[in-house]
Amino acid sequence: MRSSNPKLSFSARRLWLFLLVLLALTGCGVRSGKTTACESCHQHIEKVSTSHPDCISCHGGDPQEKNKNASHLTMFGPKNPAAPQYWDKTCGACHLYQLGRVKANLMYTATGMIKNTQITWEGADNQLYSSKGGDVYDSKGNPQRLKPVSELDHLSGELYRKFCSQCHVAEETDDVYSASHASGCAACHFQYNNTATYEGKDATVRGKTPYSASHAMEKLPDNKTCSRCHNRSGRIALSYEGLYDGNNSMVPTKNGLPGPVMLSGPRNAAHIAADVHAAAGMDCIDCHTSRDVMGDGYAYENMYLQTEISCEDCHGGAKVPRYREITRENGEALRESKSYRMRMRPAMKMLVTAKGRTYSNVFYRDGVVYVLGKRSGKLFKSKVITGTPEHTIVGHGRMECYACHSRTVVQCYGCHTTYDKTKTGMDFIKGVETPGRFSEKEDYRMLYPFPLALNQRGRISPVTPGCQTFITVIEADGTTSKNEYVARYKGKQQLRFAPFYSHNTGKKAIGCSECHGNPAFLGFGQHVVAGAGIYGTLICEQSADKPLDGYLTLQEGKVRAYSAITREHSRPLNGKEVRRTLAVNICIVCHDKAKDPIYRKELNYRALNDALHRRLLSDR
Repeated sequence: MRSSNPKLSFSARRLWLFLLVLLALTGCGVRSGKTTACESCHQHIEKVSTSHPDCISCHGGDPQEKNKNASHLTMFGPKNPAAPQYWDKTCGACHLYQLGRVKANLMYTATGMIKNTQITWEGADNQLYSSKGGDVYDSKGNPQRLKPVSELDHLSGELYRKFCSQCHVAEETDDVYSASHASGCAACHFQYNNTATYEGKDATVRGKTPYSASHAMEKLPDNKTCSRCHNRSGRIALSYEGLYDGNNSMVPTKNGLPGPVMLSGPRNAAHIAADVHAAAGMDCIDCHTSRDVMGDGYAYENMYLQTEISCEDCHGGAKVPRYREITRENGEALRESKSYRMRMRPAMKMLVTAKGRTYSNVFYRDGVVYVLGKRSGKLFKSKVITGTPEHTIVGHGRMECYACHSRTVVQCYGCHTTYDKTKTGMDFIKGVETPGRFSEKEDYRMLYPFPLALNQRGRISPVTPGCQTFITVIEADGTTSKNEYVARYKGKQQLRFAPFYSHNTGKKAIGCSECHGNPAFLGFGQHVVAGAGIYGTLICEQSADKPLDGYLTLQEGKVRAYSAITREHSRPLNGKEVRRTLAVNICIVCHDKAKDPIYRKELNYRALNDALHRRLLSDR
């Protein structure tokens, strides 16, 4: 309806013009309908999205200038306006909320990685460093200043700048097969192919590298996007998809030939059983929330602190999953699900994460938990296990779900890192080559069995070497200042293991007798049992009494720990826990079903001495 009040109409027009000017200044361009100089050269280029119709609102430049060089003078970078050095003026001009989250996100800051390496190699200096530095807020909302890692002038800083930084979104990686990606927001939202080559319809860019495969933005990243970074270290993307790269390089796996899947490195991968969620067709982002991936605006010092989800959120544990109804018209689930195949609606019962915030794609309906595939639109039923016999065994309340349900856990033993100052290496943060090049090799890798220990939540969890580093430093004059050095941790030289979720989950749990009867699961590694002792057999060459693939030995009935478990409150199992775990084997011989009543109460380890058991044992 038109207003009958001309003053009101004039005011409304002024407000509308003001909004148009404001949008133009903040980068949200409004398309005029005329062909710009940009489009005259870049004909048929894919539109970023319906909400990003204009070239200059993202790229900058002069759309009226027909001379290429002149029109590009005021562009934000040659090709990626989403890079961190520009994103305050580009992506962040419109998406200020998301930018604030990403700036504090571990994928960008890498604070935890830098801190943990520094603690091990040089010791803490009570400073926190990040990829670029900057002002953030800690988990309690207090202002916090992160120093740039370019100022960390020792081995840990060099390692991050020359080795680790290529995988993190603060920097572009442009020449690594199957692992290249842009920096900043584009790392996730503009997907690269294996060779980082543009294959779209713009003839001026087609076939050039490094570019995303298309100019169209992907609002919801697929698994391949995640895998371009998460295929190293813990290799969770590989494990999730059912791939295993064995030891590094082109290792023959069958008939003298390497595995069928090529990876960066170069490496090859063979097929193993995929994670049950992957096999069902779920993407990484179907479990992980945007706050897991992009951050929630607070800066954390470890990945597990930023991650807000747990298995119990959807499957239950001691209690059934929690939910909260959508009651506000601006609820986050309503906003985030705009890009999903099915949008959430008011009054829907959305499940709650371990941090107490609602999922945007997981809900209760008719007494069933459903997970919506954000990209696929598929609905997956989530089985609730609360109260089932297998999950009400007394004593198992201390266990993480994935302690029993992990099929495999990648364990890389003996990471030998050499820093050679007689050679030069590219400092990806500073953008120049400087003296000093890193190289790595490993001794041994395995998938199963995997050791268990107490994690930061006080629960029994798989652990993996993290990182089990032996350092060699060759000085500029060719002399060796460190030779296969075992770093100091918590006041003494010792190897380290870290709590870990491998993302290779199966429906079927590890058998009770297998876990309770194999000392390798308790942290003894490959071993021999001799009398009252359990001894490691894969001995660390730097110390004759320390097993490389374990952290415990049992000598004369006493359990000794040789390696540390990283993260606060984490530790190996103690002697009492080891003995009680192994003693359960006596009961499992006859009581091999989880629904057996004896598992509804704490086990009596002296029961074999009563009259009933003596009679039963004498009959056998």
